[in-house]
Amino acid sequence: MKFILYFLLLIASSARADQPAEWALLPPVELLPSSIRAAGGAGAGAGTSSGVPPAGDPDFRAAQGAFRAGDAARLARYAKRLEKSPLEVYVSYYRLRLDLENADPGAVTSFLSRPQDTPMIDRLRGEWLKLLGKKQQWELFDAEYPRLLNEDTELACYAMQSRRRSQEQAALREARGLWFSGKDQPDSCAVLFEAALSSGIISEQDVLQRLRLALEAGNVSLAQNLAVRLGGSYAELPAALKNASADPDRYLEKLAPENANDSQRTVVLFALHRLAKQSPELAAARWANISAYFPATEQQYFYGWLAYEAARNRDGHALQWFKESANTPLNELQSAWRVRAALRAQDWPEVLASIDRMGVQQQREAAWLYWKARALQELGKPVEARNLFVLLSGEFHFYGQLAGDELADTPVLSEAMATYKPDQHAIEAMLELPGIQRTLALYRMELYSDALEEWRWVLRNFNDRQLLTAAEIARRNKMYDRAIGAADKTVSVHDFSLRYLAPYRDVLQTHIREQGLEEAWVYGLMRQESRFASSAKSDTGAAGLMQIMPETARWLAGKLGLKSYRTALIHQLDTNLRLGTYYMKTILSQFEGNPVTASAAYNAGPRRADEWRGDRTLEGAIYAETIPFEETRDYVKKVMSNTVYYASQFNAPPRSLKQRMAVVAAKPSVRQQAAADEK
Repeated sequence: MKFILYFLLLIASSARADQPAEWALLPPVELLPSSIRAAGGAGAGAGTSSGVPPAGDPDFRAAQGAFRAGDAARLARYAKRLEKSPLEVYVSYYRLRLDLENADPGAVTSFLSRPQDTPMIDRLRGEWLKLLGKKQQWELFDAEYPRLLNEDTELACYAMQSRRRSQEQAALREARGLWFSGKDQPDSCAVLFEAALSSGIISEQDVLQRLRLALEAGNVSLAQNLAVRLGGSYAELPAALKNASADPDRYLEKLAPENANDSQRTVVLFALHRLAKQSPELAAARWANISAYFPATEQQYFYGWLAYEAARNRDGHALQWFKESANTPLNELQSAWRVRAALRAQDWPEVLASIDRMGVQQQREAAWLYWKARALQELGKPVEARNLFVLLSGEFHFYGQLAGDELADTPVLSEAMATYKPDQHAIEAMLELPGIQRTLALYRMELYSDALEEWRWVLRNFNDRQLLTAAEIARRNKMYDRAIGAADKTVSVHDFSLRYLAPYRDVLQTHIREQGLEEAWVYGLMRQESRFASSAKSDTGAAGLMQIMPETARWLAGKLGLKSYRTALIHQLDTNLRLGTYYMKTILSQFEGNPVTASAAYNAGPRRADEWRGDRTLEGAIYAETIPFEETRDYVKKVMSNTVYYASQFNAPPRSLKQRMAVVAAKPSVRQQAAADEK
């Protein structure tokens, strides 16, 4: 691991802030393909250092507006103007999509047969196939379906409907595989399910199993529909489910379980599970009074869910309840939280046993390989542990870094990482690709979702060198998020200066010094927040490079005395960085200078980050692993992993990830009580 970090440092030295200025600009005109230069950049998407948008942009925007307005005549006029633009395929898509229901099949087939490598063709193919399936036009459907690349469940069911014409039993057996889901399935699957139910391929037991899956997923309406199908004692289940869903504790309080039948017990178990989400302790108290009226299999089933909710709630009873679940099958979420509960309790034998109970595929995940190795190490099996650490240590992620840290005293020799820097010829050649041109054009026009879809499409079959060439083009165009994404995909040949870009260093330095923050941590957090896309905005409203919520920004502006602050300034680069770094310093101070808990607080809020601490000191990696919010759990691990790579790039004093994760102190209230007890 030391060797790798040293090598990364050498790589990073070629990509620091003192690079020639032109590396931070859009590609100069002389680097653009000749075809684009001749057109003055119109529609080319590669941009120029002048910052003047190519002439085709207004026409494409107008064509898009005509499409959204349903104005076919106006769309046709702009389509004429954009005939030679790389974005012509989008306009042709708009024209067909405007009235696909009545489109000439020949015109659609002609579009779908185009040689252009763009997601727009497969998008229309999917939409056309859904229309054909809905109309039961199976000959046209069967001719086009094999060419589809992005299939979804709705189309899969239409394909089974078509196959059912000649292979009835095979198609219905395949449809049964989609039955076992707690989610609603598309209407195209319904006809298959009905036929499979009528023929007995989907049995009454299968209906009961799906009903249970629906209740586990909280899909009450689906469960009610399934209960109606079952009839008998289940006929009363829909009304009971409505009451149990609205107020599970009140439903359980009025319960008389002595003579409960199967359907009534189903509702009780649902109510208990719903109550356990609110309070495992209260659900356990209710369960203690009625568990004797349930058969052993149902008792074990409920203990599996009670333990899961307790583990997510950091309840110390979780492990015992998992043991009470005995041999009831646990799904992957339950299995993961069984391990996490054992980690939280620092019960290493249970950590190992719980991982060994997982399915084979889940056991192969990096998280569980690492924690299995740690358990083996703690249990005095260093050779077995080392084998797993070696397996992980060559991977560039949180667990790979931690595994490498465990081998630091006995370094494992590794081959030097292959690196690659594209030359001018490689860049020019790639800029000729229409998919790259379309991506750059769409990004320039701030059509970010379309740009991302086009970018992913063109990259999907690239080798490592092509990915790094694309990443360099994206970096030069200040598409930092796309550059990082492309560089992240490489397998054997890497450029960590692109994986861990560090733009805006000149602007950030003042704020970092003012707040006394570690530059590597700031960049590690920013990379995870926005990947340096200044226009980034989350579904919850967080904005800018540092993804600050508007309410938080107003509070921070008040603390900083920014009297002229207004909401629009959250998108202004310097203001966003000033507010974000001040907030990082605030929460870092609140959490005793611990970047692990401070990172959790930045993402999920200080109150939650504090609640997630233990009643005793926890290893930092265990704290991160047992965060109940999946998004925040992933976020903290990636921020801390990023920080190590940035520290190497910035020539900071070497500190391993394990050292940085360190330990997380117990909750302040616990520490205060302990101090009072000592007095």
